[in-house]
Amino acid sequence: MKSFACGDVVPGCGRSFTAADESGILAQVAGHAAAEHGLTDVPPALVEQVRARIVPA
Repeated sequence: MKSFACGDVVPGCGRSFTAADESGILAQVAGHAAAEHGLTDVPPALVEQVRARIVPA
């Protein structure tokens, strides 16, 4: 399992995500980014920031 805390990239956000792999985390983060942060198009640089902060759960 892998996990990611949105607050590591977006200060003040308390959401965290857990999935079996990086792809699952990225899918959850994309939905969250659109719903909670208004980002309908996640830039590649932000994807790389997320990837760099995915850790074992």
